[in-house]
Amino acid sequence: MFQVEVYAAVRRYVLLEGHSRREAAGVFGLSRDTIAKMCRFSVPPGYQRTKPPEKPKLGPLTPVIDAILEADRSAPVKQRHTAKRIFERLGAEYGYAGGYTVVKDYVRLRRTRMKEAFVPLAHPPGHAQVDFGQCIGIIGGVRTVMHVFCFDLPHSDAPFVKAYPAETTEAFLDGHVSAFAFFGGVPLSILYDNTKLAVARILGDGRRTRTRAFTELVSHFLFRDRFGRPGKGNDKGKVEGLVKYTQRTFMTPLPHAASFEALNAALAERCRARQGEHAGRHAETIGERLVRDLAVLSGIPEGLFEPCEKKPAKVSSTGLARYRMNDYSVPTRFAFQSVLVKGFVDEVVIVAGSEIIARHGRIYGRDQFVFDPKHYLALLEQKPGALDQAAPLQSWTLPEGFQRIRRLLESRMGNRGKKEFIQILRLMEVFEEAIVAAAVVDAMQLGAIGFDAVKQLVLARIERRPARLDLARYPYLPAAEVKTTAAADYAALLSRSAA
Repeated sequence: MFQVEVYAAVRRYVLLEGHSRREAAGVFGLSRDTIAKMCRFSVPPGYQRTKPPEKPKLGPLTPVIDAILEADRSAPVKQRHTAKRIFERLGAEYGYAGGYTVVKDYVRLRRTRMKEAFVPLAHPPGHAQVDFGQCIGIIGGVRTVMHVFCFDLPHSDAPFVKAYPAETTEAFLDGHVSAFAFFGGVPLSILYDNTKLAVARILGDGRRTRTRAFTELVSHFLFRDRFGRPGKGNDKGKVEGLVKYTQRTFMTPLPHAASFEALNAALAERCRARQGEHAGRHAETIGERLVRDLAVLSGIPEGLFEPCEKKPAKVSSTGLARYRMNDYSVPTRFAFQSVLVKGFVDEVVIVAGSEIIARHGRIYGRDQFVFDPKHYLALLEQKPGALDQAAPLQSWTLPEGFQRIRRLLESRMGNRGKKEFIQILRLMEVFEEAIVAAAVVDAMQLGAIGFDAVKQLVLARIERRPARLDLARYPYLPAAEVKTTAAADYAALLSRSAA
């Protein structure tokens, strides 16, 4: 191929100086066709095919390759065809006798053409994107799979992340409430993928049926919800990038924390520190651009929004309500009744009508029983024979004084003593355990071994007054003997002091 300088010399000789192409051919020693091409092009045009090269062996099989590559779109990444595997299938299934290189070149060119192109997007202030990511951390000394709620403001790239034990409805709702509190406002709109936490069903015309919990969230905070195309995570590329950033930066190396609360406090500080950094090619920091986001956020509505999942349940004969494969106790008087279970991230609240009847710490295992021993004391008072075998009381650790007063009650009153002991335990339905435990110790020191005495001592501690006990009702209390003081008693004291 001739250099550009030769093209320039020929074009100047013919086009500027006015010589003929025949003369130029003689002067430069080139054919007249070459001189004509140099007059048409200012630089060497290179070789140009007039039609694609023929592939007599592969050509009839290109539709087969196209079908294989199209089917690979929905296959797992690690189970998609390589060019070599396609070559092997063509030979085995279709009798292809051509070479491997031509197959490899066609597959590479076809895959390039199948790649999706994108339109550059603008991100005006005040809009957000949400997604969950998965990370590993050490929580309380245990290696734990964490589900991280990621909330991104694309205009400023300001992040908020919070880790949860599971990707559940209550975590989804709590993440929103926490993000709104973190930024001090509610975005104009939030973009999601088609998570089942928000979308119950996608209809044929593209419309979506929202879940009840998500509908309540939108109704309370009044933002506009938007959804990407099913299976297209790149529709919300900003928050997808935040998920990767969180995994590679916030969670690398593996975080160690005593609890999820401690970890999330540290993550919130990392998000605040991130606002002082630059992202992408922006000259402004994230925090400087965040000012424009915050200016258009709407205020957080008044009123309480409970970030919880609500499930109806029926209390069993043993006073248990089931929620997410675990059983939580309620007072036994609610047995066989319908209740509403509210599942929060860290607790389970059980409601009957308008009354909260039980609160328990949330557990994320399955087939476990969560008991509050006080829920069963009223029933045990009617059935004292079940006291020693009652499962809810097996893991109830009480101060040693309770066992001592039980032994004294049973040794002095027999079966009646066991019932009185249960009545003492029932005082903890109303009063703090420490106050009841102190009253039990006081009763034993006074020798007033009985429920009534303990109750009066508890009330005396609450009211901060001396106890008023009817000593006639407690024959085991030593009687006090008061003598009249005589002058001789003083003389005895004086003589002792002189000695």
